[in-house]
Amino acid sequence: MKDKVLLGMSGGVDSSVAAILLKEQGYEVIGVTMKLWEDENSSLEGSCCGLSATCDAKRVCDILNLPHYTLNFKSEFKKHVVDDFICEYKNCRTPNPCIECNKYLKFGAMYQKAKELGCKYIATGHYAKIEYDENLKMNVLKKSDAIKKDQSYVLYNTPKELLNNILFPLGSFKTKDEIRKIAKDYGLKIAHKKDSEDICFVPEGNYKEFLEKNSDITQRDGNILNLDGKILGKHKGLYRYTIGQRRGLGISNKTPLFVTGFNKEENELIVGEEKFLYGKEVFVNNVNLLLIDKLQKPLRVKAKIRYLGPEADATIYDVGEDKIKVVFDKPQKAITPGQSAVFYVDDKVLGGGKII
Repeated sequence: MKDKVLLGMSGGVDSSVAAILLKEQGYEVIGVTMKLWEDENSSLEGSCCGLSATCDAKRVCDILNLPHYTLNFKSEFKKHVVDDFICEYKNCRTPNPCIECNKYLKFGAMYQKAKELGCKYIATGHYAKIEYDENLKMNVLKKSDAIKKDQSYVLYNTPKELLNNILFPLGSFKTKDEIRKIAKDYGLKIAHKKDSEDICFVPEGNYKEFLEKNSDITQRDGNILNLDGKILGKHKGLYRYTIGQRRGLGISNKTPLFVTGFNKEENELIVGEEKFLYGKEVFVNNVNLLLIDKLQKPLRVKAKIRYLGPEADATIYDVGEDKIKVVFDKPQKAITPGQSAVFYVDDKVLGGGKII
């Protein structure tokens, strides 16, 4: 029997197949479902936080003869993910809560629980790889072989010191169909369960309603201005908009207009033509570097400024005070504060930071 592994299980097909693969590889697997958030919508099929998710995960563990635990991390989740989500929108920024959840919950609180249970490793059903690099003499985070499903972007904030203790069993598969076939071959009812695409604590995808219901954010009308300062209309609250948004502005113009910025102090929404969405430079803070300890000199990388965005050629510079400047070879569209810029060297994740 190999070492003990604490596997995060959401009740979906990915983490369920991860359990199968780890068991086949001889690991002593313990399944765990994290109780993170619960409201009247949490039992929906798309939610990974509700009762149905826990039941599905437990059922899979019963079939595989694995122990399963449910851990209550609601307070940690609220502090590090939900409160951050609310705070970012209050400050006219667009967060990615999955990145915060991975850092503080999956590779934070769950790892601490793994140590308490005597587990050497933690594992998840993420599409990514951790492999030993002979040149660097260390484990590195790499892209999944399933490029269309790759989740390395949302994992860049993983603590570097944990890379020796994380397993991603799905990293070498090329398609989701391969994963579903394994689940089907094992007779798992979740083999065709749909993927969760919404934010787990906003299962209907209506983040505006969530903010109004779970914070002191309320609709507050203000002016919509063009880049020349001309008032074009009214908005119903800056939290309802993000950089690059076109729909829902409620204004007409001979050329399409997009959200290009915010004036929080004056409660003003700034709009402009598409050409004004492009920029070549961006600064990031809250930097996490995985391949190096410090950026000693300018470095050529591929960079992504959103999870589903393309990679682009760029040069990164250390500018001190936990900040990096990213200069793209070609202008990038809708660089959005609150999102993350993630840097790659070949298929390895160098690191990243949050866009200021």
